[in-house]
Amino acid sequence: MKFEVNVDQESAEGLCIHVKGDVDVHTSPLLKEAMNRCFSGQAQDVRVMLNEVERMDSSGIATLVEGLQWSRLSNRRFIISGLTESVRDQFVLSKLEREFDISEASEQQ
Repeated sequence: MKFEVNVDQESAEGLCIHVKGDVDVHTSPLLKEAMNRCFSGQAQDVRVMLNEVERMDSSGIATLVEGLQWSRLSNRRFIISGLTESVRDQFVLSKLEREFDISEASEQQ
């Protein structure tokens, strides 16, 4: 599966990053770049949709942790949504599931 990252306006205050494909050491810089653009703007909410991500390695998790840190520094909301079972397992194994605002929704809200 080809890796894709697309940013859409979710609401007047929020942006949504749609991720498709595996997030690994090769693709996580593209996700980081998209998140950086979102946090550089005026969006108060940034949502990352992961319902089309089957595999995420530690570099993908680290990239999302960076997004969480940016959100806390800028007092913005950072939501991850639509975790597949394998990606959710990565969050549980790394004991990060309680640190993130995780939405069960698999579609944009």
